[in-house]
Amino acid sequence: MTEEISRDDVTAVEQCAAAFQTINNELAKVVVGQKDVIEQVLVAMLARGHALLEGVPGLAKTLLISSISEALQMQFHRIQFTPDLMPSDVTGTEIIQEDLETGARAYKFLAGPLFANLVLADEINRTPPKTQAAMLEAMQERHVSAGGTMHSLPDPFFVLATQNPLEQEGTYPLPEAQLDRFLLYIKVDYPDGAEEWEIARRVTSGGMGSIKPVVSGDEIIAFQKLVNRVPVSDQVLGYAWALVRASRPGTAEAPDVINKWASWGAGPRGVLTLISCAKARAILHGRHHATAGDVQAIARPALRHRLAVNYAAQAADINSERLIEMLMEAVPSDRHYEKPAA
Repeated sequence: MTEEISRDDVTAVEQCAAAFQTINNELAKVVVGQKDVIEQVLVAMLARGHALLEGVPGLAKTLLISSISEALQMQFHRIQFTPDLMPSDVTGTEIIQEDLETGARAYKFLAGPLFANLVLADEINRTPPKTQAAMLEAMQERHVSAGGTMHSLPDPFFVLATQNPLEQEGTYPLPEAQLDRFLLYIKVDYPDGAEEWEIARRVTSGGMGSIKPVVSGDEIIAFQKLVNRVPVSDQVLGYAWALVRASRPGTAEAPDVINKWASWGAGPRGVLTLISCAKARAILHGRHHATAGDVQAIARPALRHRLAVNYAAQAADINSERLIEMLMEAVPSDRHYEKPAA
């Protein structure tokens, strides 16, 4: 059943939609196009998750993330990942500090660059698994342990990571279990002809604008809490549930295309991602409840790293993108779904 939304929440939804439009207007001063990518990044933030952005070099992934940080009044740190980066270089370390008056020595925790509201993890696949694991653990637990003491990360806390799909040597691809820590896996594609023309005109003529901070961290936290209160009908919840259940080969719900082409499907985190991100997308667009259209709009970045194709699919040139399209074709959004009996 769909719950009623309060009058205060109606006003909050309107404020969120207005803030989204203001952020887009500010980013348009520097970033040309990439509207879907910007929306998906902000959806991940409002759903209290992290995002991984993948694209070939030169698509302004780093510029996009740093521009978003400028539009948000939050502390921003950039970490350039390299093969020699150690876990303590990211999370922080304990140092011995001497009191100048007494001469007494004591350990003091020196916080690493991970201690910021918004962290850009640039080229995360260029650092060894040991450093990746330390960072992804902090992303999941939202705290860092040093010297037996837990140090909480700030709130809000987001990690926006980038990786280059073309690099082979000197890289350490994220395994599926670590990819699953990212709420969304966002693909950054080439700009269209008109956008690339505008990019060339702006950059070569010095026509890049400056971005003003328009949304604070406290407002982001308020919007995150609002996402939790956005109602979802059984129809929409059932559709997201059915998509995830149908993505698992060898199960009763799996369609023929999944049994034929999929190696494994999404786990329970997949349906949680679809619902929370659909709710976040709804309020960004000024709507008071999530729809099946919101689930469909977020399905690709939510599932592309949670659904793997098998060798037969690779031989037939079918990737996870195409498999998700087949999955959505096989699972109707207008069907009535009911909670199964226990």
